[in-house]
Amino acid sequence: MTRSALIVGGGPAGLMAAETLAAAGAAVEVCEAMPTPGRKFLRAGIGGLNLTRDEDLDSFLGHYGAARAWIAPYLAAFGPGEARAWADGLGADTFTGSSRRVFPRAMKAAPLLRAWLARLSGLGVAFSPRCRWTGWDETGAPAFATPQGPARKAADAVVLALGGASWPRLGGDGSWTGLLAARGVAFSPWRPANCGFDVAWSDPFRDKFAGTPLPTATFSCCGRAVRGAAVITATGIEGGAVYALSAPLRDAIANGGTAELTLDLAPDRAEAALARALAAPRGAKSLSTHLARCGLGGVRGALLREIRRDAAALSPAALARLAKALPLTCLRPRPLAEAISSAGGVALTEVDGGLMLTALPGVFCAGEMLDWEAPTGGYLLTACLSLGRAAGAAAAARLG
Repeated sequence: MTRSALIVGGGPAGLMAAETLAAAGAAVEVCEAMPTPGRKFLRAGIGGLNLTRDEDLDSFLGHYGAARAWIAPYLAAFGPGEARAWADGLGADTFTGSSRRVFPRAMKAAPLLRAWLARLSGLGVAFSPRCRWTGWDETGAPAFATPQGPARKAADAVVLALGGASWPRLGGDGSWTGLLAARGVAFSPWRPANCGFDVAWSDPFRDKFAGTPLPTATFSCCGRAVRGAAVITATGIEGGAVYALSAPLRDAIANGGTAELTLDLAPDRAEAALARALAAPRGAKSLSTHLARCGLGGVRGALLREIRRDAAALSPAALARLAKALPLTCLRPRPLAEAISSAGGVALTEVDGGLMLTALPGVFCAGEMLDWEAPTGGYLLTACLSLGRAAGAAAAARLG
């Protein structure tokens, strides 16, 4: 007799759980609240779908913070190498780009998602769109709200892959937490991750530079340093390098009210060499022109003058020191609805090694709904795929 499995959520973790269960012989149905599956996956592919990293596992694990020890066994079973091989098996023809990032040759998410959905359909996976989970009915079966009205879907195993609480317009609003809390499942509070931060810009700086990319710099916070780019926004700063430091920045703000993000605006130049360049006579040239001649033009020079209004009076040595360690006070993270991902969710102590809820035998959790976080750049997506695979494999084993 074929055993049945129900996947609640059609994101990367849910689809990977569905693939794993279907390959093991289960009859699988994926229930997705949105009209189509993979909407956040498609959003992640705007500008190029960064699938994973071409890194050894130890380096890869270094990006998971407090969850490193917990997530290590899952990534050891399905990590960056396995994620790349899986994507290539779907025709992605992956390649390694700058900073060891791995992309599909087409760069976009849509072709990969289409191939994935075709594979799942070939395995017999059924899809039920616009099917929002509402808990359990009086018989204990999962209950759903559908366009046709309330529905119940009995299954031998259930994998919940409900996502986090960011990007609510794409389906991740965290509204399901109350349904599990009512069954005794403990949660950690939702917090924004991979997010921008508010900075108190002056009106002239904001009006001129909002939306301006900040070229490559080194960003530091709480003993961690990341080299990369960012963007000045009307409210503060965001971008890949900032996202990579969002967890320590966010937690420092929670503990101390504000947090300092330090910028090295000239990461490829020694402070002494920069000071010598700044000490060259500038004659009648403005400070802006002089800074530009020294490689600190545009938004870099404007940031120096924004943080130190007396920059024109500083000595060349002091200016060089400032450019190499510019302190930027971050006031607060941007709201959760604007964040790329979220921290918080189902406490890791609530699931066993197979990601089954100990309070609800036969119900598994996967992906971002669990309390872990990772930066973008392949780390977040790879872990979602890995956890989906682990939950699907554990559910299949339970089904026998």
